[in-house]
Amino acid sequence: MQSQLIVMLTQNDITVKNASEIFDSCKDLPVNYWGFKNVGISPDATRDLIAAMKKHNKVTFLEVVTYTEESCLECAKMAVDFGFDYLTGTRFFPSVADFLKDKPIKYYPFVGNVGGSPVTLTGTEQDILNDCKRLEQAGVHGLDLVAYRYVDGDPVALAKSVVASATTEVILAGSIASEERIRIVNEINPFAFTMGSALFDKLFVPDGDFRANLEKVIDVMNSL
Repeated sequence: MQSQLIVMLTQNDITVKNASEIFDSCKDLPVNYWGFKNVGISPDATRDLIAAMKKHNKVTFLEVVTYTEESCLECAKMAVDFGFDYLTGTRFFPSVADFLKDKPIKYYPFVGNVGGSPVTLTGTEQDILNDCKRLEQAGVHGLDLVAYRYVDGDPVALAKSVVASATTEVILAGSIASEERIRIVNEINPFAFTMGSALFDKLFVPDGDFRANLEKVIDVMNSL
């Protein structure tokens, strides 16, 4: 099965101020997976945006890019309260996993040593693979890998190793910002990959708006 595109209404790991308007302008396109970050948007705006996405039968993702246990647990509670389908990102904390275990939401925490904004990933490939196994054994539904934010080695080699060895689904998140990288990700074949900044930065259609760039990405994926 081809990897799924998760459209993130975020730029530089911050939810854009006009996220609702952007979604409204693109809701008719054949993309089912939509999400945004916990940063840059108020709780009330989050609730309204999720309601709009649900109204149009979209699958929803909250990616958390703050890293304290308190923040991660707070975001997990919000994600459940607002009806998100997936909680991704966050550092893994047993308290978060325990809270989510009987909730109707899937938990895909970041793997490896992550931090910063935009998020970066450090460590050896083996360290990251070991962390994947640790999280899988802890019962997470899947893994969130910021492969192209990996600074201590080859991002593509890391992504291939993680996806090949994982026993759960993998999302590749961050900096998939060219047709070449879309094709590489398709070959690696994770469950899904995220894209946000590349669409806002008009990296596919320089003279086009967000919708035109998203349409171009859809065309590229359909050609694979």
